[in-house]
Amino acid sequence: MTAPDDVRSNDGRLNDEEHPREKQRGPLVLRRSRREEATTTDQRLLDSRGPTAWVHTDPWRVMRIQSEFVEGFGSLAELPRAVTVFGSARTPREHPDYELGRKIGGALANAGFAVITGGGPGTMEAVNRGASEAGGLSVGLGIELPFEQGLNPWVDLGINFRYFFARKTMFIKYAQAFVCLPGGFGTLDELFEALCLVQTKKVTKFPVVLFGTSYWRGLHQWITETVLSTGKVNERDLDLLYLTDDVDDTVRVVEDAYRAWEETH
Repeated sequence: MTAPDDVRSNDGRLNDEEHPREKQRGPLVLRRSRREEATTTDQRLLDSRGPTAWVHTDPWRVMRIQSEFVEGFGSLAELPRAVTVFGSARTPREHPDYELGRKIGGALANAGFAVITGGGPGTMEAVNRGASEAGGLSVGLGIELPFEQGLNPWVDLGINFRYFFARKTMFIKYAQAFVCLPGGFGTLDELFEALCLVQTKKVTKFPVVLFGTSYWRGLHQWITETVLSTGKVNERDLDLLYLTDDVDDTVRVVEDAYRAWEETH
């Protein structure tokens, strides 16, 4: 089928305004000034002398993101039942919270749970240490930060992530409960993300334990007196949080929730 006369120039060629010349780059169609390329895609792929800025482009980042999910899923797929424990990276080893983290890690390991932390220092190290000393599986999911941190020496299985959202998926996907010890913005971030996922039923039978009533009481009070009283959450949502100061009580809550989870799976 020939093109209509009004899309052809006097010499019979297609009029660029109606049907501009194009170049195909795989599934892409490049027209007008975008089609002016000196090389082809495979030439650029095979040319080791070319520019390296492409590794920082968004399409390449997609591949990196994908690789983080694949690596995380592959490494953690055979993880036994596990609990994610959060807490401050700034907790000194001589602080009482460090010893509490160590006890919680050991108690969870003795109950047959692997522990998952952010893999850093402070409370995270304490939990990993307690689990490792008790003979349990100690997992650390690290994150690339502007300042040096690295995985603590008590991590048995460690993965470092570039992206917070990939790391957060692993925290949720491979745990049956969250335990939050006193912590800062990172701990609060994970806490509220977990609460949102449980509230919206993206995850089920997932207890969130706040360990340390003196630390968490103010937050719980604000949620009750301000968030609940203004109708932003309901009474049932408050049941998603469990406050305690007792290690055995923490383990009991986790075990009860896991049994409830097993009954539905």
